[in-house]
Amino acid sequence: MLDDTLKTQLGAYLERVQLPFEINASLDDSENSRDMLLLLQTIQGLRSDKITLKTDGNDARKPSFSLQRVGSNNSLRFAGLPLGHEFTSLVLALLWTGGHPPKVEQDLIDQIKALDGDFNFEVYMSLSCHNCPDVVQALALMAVLNPKVKTVVIEGGAFQAEVNERQVMAVPMVFLNGQVFGSGRMLVEEIVAKLDSGAAVRDAAKLSAQAPYDVLIVGGGPAGAAAAVYAARKGIRTGIVAERFGGQVNDTLGIENYVSVLETDGPKFAAALEAHVKAYDVNIMNLQRADKLVAPAEPNGLVEIQLANGGSLKSKTVILSTGARWRNVNVPGEEQYKNKGVAYCPHCDGPLFKGKRTAVIGGGNSGVEAAIDLAGVVAHVILIEFDTKLRADAVLVNKLKSLPNVTIHTNAQTTEITGDGQKVNGLTYKDRATESLHHVELAGVFVQIGLVPNTEWLKGTLELSRHGEIVVDAKGATSLPGVYAAGDATTVPFKQIIIATGDGAKAALGAFDYLMRMPAVATQAAAAPAEAAMA
Repeated sequence: MLDDTLKTQLGAYLERVQLPFEINASLDDSENSRDMLLLLQTIQGLRSDKITLKTDGNDARKPSFSLQRVGSNNSLRFAGLPLGHEFTSLVLALLWTGGHPPKVEQDLIDQIKALDGDFNFEVYMSLSCHNCPDVVQALALMAVLNPKVKTVVIEGGAFQAEVNERQVMAVPMVFLNGQVFGSGRMLVEEIVAKLDSGAAVRDAAKLSAQAPYDVLIVGGGPAGAAAAVYAARKGIRTGIVAERFGGQVNDTLGIENYVSVLETDGPKFAAALEAHVKAYDVNIMNLQRADKLVAPAEPNGLVEIQLANGGSLKSKTVILSTGARWRNVNVPGEEQYKNKGVAYCPHCDGPLFKGKRTAVIGGGNSGVEAAIDLAGVVAHVILIEFDTKLRADAVLVNKLKSLPNVTIHTNAQTTEITGDGQKVNGLTYKDRATESLHHVELAGVFVQIGLVPNTEWLKGTLELSRHGEIVVDAKGATSLPGVYAAGDATTVPFKQIIIATGDGAKAALGAFDYLMRMPAVATQAAAAPAEAAMA
């Protein structure tokens, strides 16, 4: 189950276990149960003085196992083997159950412990999902810290009948007390905020009380992270407010074209961005969505960013790096069946469609890569491309055409995604050459047709292109003095990670140049509140 290298690494981690705990397995005579028993025996053998293994569990989900600290009544269970991307989640759960302190802020720990109510969480994940570990680890931590939180982590591939019965068409999918709580990547702070109704009001007041910044960056993707590093290195007061640190990079699987980094994946790259920013004196305000930009009332005045929770932040200069999101195909059925067969991440949700028929909308690199990826898992893939030919790189197109279970339709327009009221059952497309309509029966549709900038909240405030991109000059300056922009949200061509980071650095240098040229009186006046707050 685990090779010698992994056993050695796991043994070193388990040395950090401080408190005794029990692993209790519920098993049957299946191969999965035998594999689980082998894994648990290996774990127990690496730290037998602190870990007790029992195999007399009677949970309805088999195979599964619970982790429980001796003398506590916490409830954390893994149903199915937590390997692949979830092996780290298992290791952390073992450490936390064994008393090793989590690497989260004490304020958040206190907030989790103070949650009052009955919280029975079930989270469905797949072993190939790179967004699932954040949710699994968040709910595992909450179950360890608060006995009122009960968490079951379910590997969808091992419980297909249950997945089908509950209409789980995308992962991670979280149920709370039997009802859908949320889907997609969520951090522990987000989950706790949804449970703690007073959190938003407290956050808003805390944010509004902050002193003005020299540079405030809106958006925490590659462009925002680079801007924060470059600004902080100038020794100026720097803050970064982000709806989700890392941005869309979190949803990217393989990254092989970032110069000097031979190969990595999105979540690792996003974590590295955050670690780099945290190495400097930058105030990171995560899980905060900007709602409005208010221009200064007078020249060289402060720019205000109003937040969705009611709070506001002020700064001498602002860098907008809000990135972009997946573009919707905008046909009947798409919104109705999101996470019920309509998906946007083939790496995450592909395993849920094992042995079924699926479609991919989009013939660019993303669409063709998605079709190739899915072809190794599902029964058949139909690729729908609006253009008269596929627009992906030739090497990808040739690979796709070599696969026996792929059908390609070019010059085809998707007109509707159909379903039975509960989940997707097909797709209708129009042959643009003949105007004839065709319907294909499917279980899932993956939309891969590009990006749309996250700039709706800026309309009427500064100049946007006809595509909604922020218009910038060579230094990243926008039409509004003191406001700069960088990355995928701007008119800069070629939406690439490496270009976004360069844009972020350029915008930070542009903002610093602007600050240097501000009148001394205005600069001192704006700095006074910050100096008072820091005194």
